[in-house]
Amino acid sequence: METKELSDQLKAMVDKYSELLIGDGSEESVEKVTQWILYNHIAKQMPALAKHWNSLYPEGKEEMKKVVLDIQKKNKELKAKDTNE
Repeated sequence: METKELSDQLKAMVDKYSELLIGDGSEESVEKVTQWILYNHIAKQMPALAKHWNSLYPEGKEEMKKVVLDIQKKNKELKAKDTNE
């Protein structure tokens, strides 16, 4: 399998994940979900690296907090909508 093909397949998976997670598959939402996935994975697997990054880029840390809160809010809204249907 070619790298491009794998990249396309992974992108399709993240697109679908974004739709299922927050009900939005727009480019902006997929980018936020991708950032969240990457940060969350690194923070769990190498917490010292995430802590170092947080101290090195405090503005990035604050932006990441906003991304996480936005995803959580949209996920909660989607679940509430699904429950009411």
